[in-house]
Amino acid sequence: MPDFADLDMMTKDEAAAELERLAVEMAEHDRRYYEDDAPEITDAEFDALRRRNAAIEARFPDLVRADSPSRKVGSAPSAKFAKIRHAVPMLSLDNAFSDEDVADFARRVRRFLGLSEAAPLAITAEPKIDGLSLSLRYEKGRLVSAATRGDGQVGEDVTANARTLDDIPAKLTGYAPDVFEVRGEVYMTHADFAALNARLLAEAGEGEDAKAARQFANPRNAAAGSLRQKDAKVTKSRPLRFFAYAWGETSELPGATQSEIVAALQGMGFQTNTVPQFGKGEPLMQRFETVEGLIEHYRRIEAERATLGYDIDGVVYKVDDLEQQRELGFVSRAPRWAIAHKFSAEQATTTVEAIVINVGRTGKLAPLAKLTPVTVGGVVVSNVTLHNEDYVAGRDADGQPIRGGRDVRIGDTVVIQRAGDVIPQVVDVVIEKRPAGAEPFRYPDHCPICGSKAEREINPRTGRLDSVRRCTAAMTCPAQAKEGLKHFVSRNAFDIEGLGETFMEELFDAGLVRQPADIFRMEFDPLREAIEARRRALSEARRQAEGKAEPAKTPKKGETTKAIDNLLAAIDARRTVSLDRFIFALGIPEIGESSAKALARHFDDVRAFVVGVDAARAAQPSEDWAELSALRTIGGTTFERLMAVDEAKLADPDWKPLRDGELGLKANQRVALRERYGEEAEGFPEALRRAKAGAPGEAFLALTRDSDIGTVATLSVIHFFEERHNREAVEALLEAGVSTTNERAAPPPASSPVKGLTLVFTGTLEKMTRVEAKERAEALGAKVAGSVSRKTDLVVAGPGAGSKLADAQKHGVRVLTEDEWLAMIA
Repeated sequence: MPDFADLDMMTKDEAAAELERLAVEMAEHDRRYYEDDAPEITDAEFDALRRRNAAIEARFPDLVRADSPSRKVGSAPSAKFAKIRHAVPMLSLDNAFSDEDVADFARRVRRFLGLSEAAPLAITAEPKIDGLSLSLRYEKGRLVSAATRGDGQVGEDVTANARTLDDIPAKLTGYAPDVFEVRGEVYMTHADFAALNARLLAEAGEGEDAKAARQFANPRNAAAGSLRQKDAKVTKSRPLRFFAYAWGETSELPGATQSEIVAALQGMGFQTNTVPQFGKGEPLMQRFETVEGLIEHYRRIEAERATLGYDIDGVVYKVDDLEQQRELGFVSRAPRWAIAHKFSAEQATTTVEAIVINVGRTGKLAPLAKLTPVTVGGVVVSNVTLHNEDYVAGRDADGQPIRGGRDVRIGDTVVIQRAGDVIPQVVDVVIEKRPAGAEPFRYPDHCPICGSKAEREINPRTGRLDSVRRCTAAMTCPAQAKEGLKHFVSRNAFDIEGLGETFMEELFDAGLVRQPADIFRMEFDPLREAIEARRRALSEARRQAEGKAEPAKTPKKGETTKAIDNLLAAIDARRTVSLDRFIFALGIPEIGESSAKALARHFDDVRAFVVGVDAARAAQPSEDWAELSALRTIGGTTFERLMAVDEAKLADPDWKPLRDGELGLKANQRVALRERYGEEAEGFPEALRRAKAGAPGEAFLALTRDSDIGTVATLSVIHFFEERHNREAVEALLEAGVSTTNERAAPPPASSPVKGLTLVFTGTLEKMTRVEAKERAEALGAKVAGSVSRKTDLVVAGPGAGSKLADAQKHGVRVLTEDEWLAMIA
């Protein structure tokens, strides 16, 4: 499972709210997929939502909802069909997205069964058909019912429709027990799908709307929509097929393994993957005893995917031995003995029609390519992110290739793909198809929304320009202002009760709030108009949704008055906040909660903070100092040694600092200095003199030395206040009566066992929340980080710990359980 970094800072209330949102959103996607046969998102996008939900549930296991997507399969059966309850539930499968996920699956199975690495473990591999799941019930060899998956417990009765499929026998051949439920997938081949759409298009007559309404988006939707027809004659007219690969309730089984029973299904009259399909090569379902064998077969199926003639979206692995399957059992919505290994990205070629620049909350100028629409993996893609300026340019000002750059131009033919993270991306530019005269894209150096300067700052870690260009008017640029205001009132910032994100947007759109100070200047009458307009809109939306004829009710005056009084009181109550909340609320890039708290430790109030930032700006190092300190081969110790060279040596024309042995420089360091500054007698001594003269002052170093702030955050704060609009917005807040408190945390006790250590919490903590654990550790003088590195001292791991635990083991970092952690700090 991916390591969602933002979960480390998520509060319990935020987690509960997101789990509720995911439950509602995923239920709607399930309904559209299973009931309407018209999904709005891809399987990969849905998988990403499911993984997000699972990660939050692992982090907060006590918040798992009764309607959680992790407990559900499919969607409720449609009311237009009779219902059939499955004797054995039709469950779903967990997903694997990498070779390591497959190896983890095999390790989990061995661990659960108590098998050593040397013990044999047979696992089958077969294509995962992208169609509609169907369960067929045979009694004494005759078909008596057919049901869709539905919600996994109850499905739709589509018996009459299923009888029209040539691939579904009315009577089993050979083996015919008293009860045998065959399960598989209804699908449609690519050729049949194209022919069906052509026929529907011809029947639609004139009119683009009519034609669009009659056509199916992809073969899966066509198969599902065709099977779930009220009139079986319509289903019979559609070219549907069926693959059998599993079973439900049975009075007896024709074998002791997965592969034996699927082979028996072939003998009963079903199409299976135990024999070559369409005359192609070896069977697509095979049995392996090594993970390497499974992955090699996965690669083979992936390579042949385009030649199969029907859609598959992965390979399914199942433990072959049925006794082992029974011992492994099920967890939540899926069996422990099976997993689906999803395919990687699909690609397509299209043309760049335009490149536009969007501006985000933090002022990032994000390039977006407008494409000639193209279908990739069943989804029509017309826009694709181009990431940043370097990605678009491909080459720097000197014409040198930029690592990761693409040199994308308007008119270019590009190859795009949708990867497992579902974000479309450009993977290649087809240079030979570039139109004559296509010019490199000119990236704006001013914000396209407000006209303020848009700058790329020097990354102090590398000494190079940062890849992101940002608008410098953080608090007044309209493109940033709305999102910035939502951040300003968020839970960890000013946290104004009753002023949530949606209402904040409405106040912005109504023109009542355009900068943070406006919140504290709001008056009764304009606010009443905004609230009444909001309530009328909500009431009208409910009326239309419920199909009522009467007009929306006008809000009662008393109710509105009370709501306004409550909101104004809540605003007034937040005129004084802690300094760290004030700093965090400003939305300064690189300034999160931890760095805001660290900055607050250095200053008494807002005005002292602004004065301190101005002092740091005046004391910041020169470009010469920053350039020398950022050279890759020059470490901190060597740099300090260079800064300690006395003026007499610098003034000596015969001094040769880059000679062997001089200053203790290594060969690669001397080479780097010569390449950058030229011959030692000319370039380097003068460069060193300028760097020493431009060394940072104490006001700058006081912030950069703080490990919770550092150079990047310090420079970000300086640049924020260099923009006049931001400084004016802060001053406006103070003029509106906003003030700060600053109760600095008490110093950690001298006897603290974790003072000065860097800690990482991962997995589920069962005796305190993650926020409580972080605050306790910081109160004891520890630093809590979000990722594990060689500099990490301790990792506290609870149940569900993932990649961070693996990183700790890789770096040899000491790992404690929650109980061991509590015992240490008791």
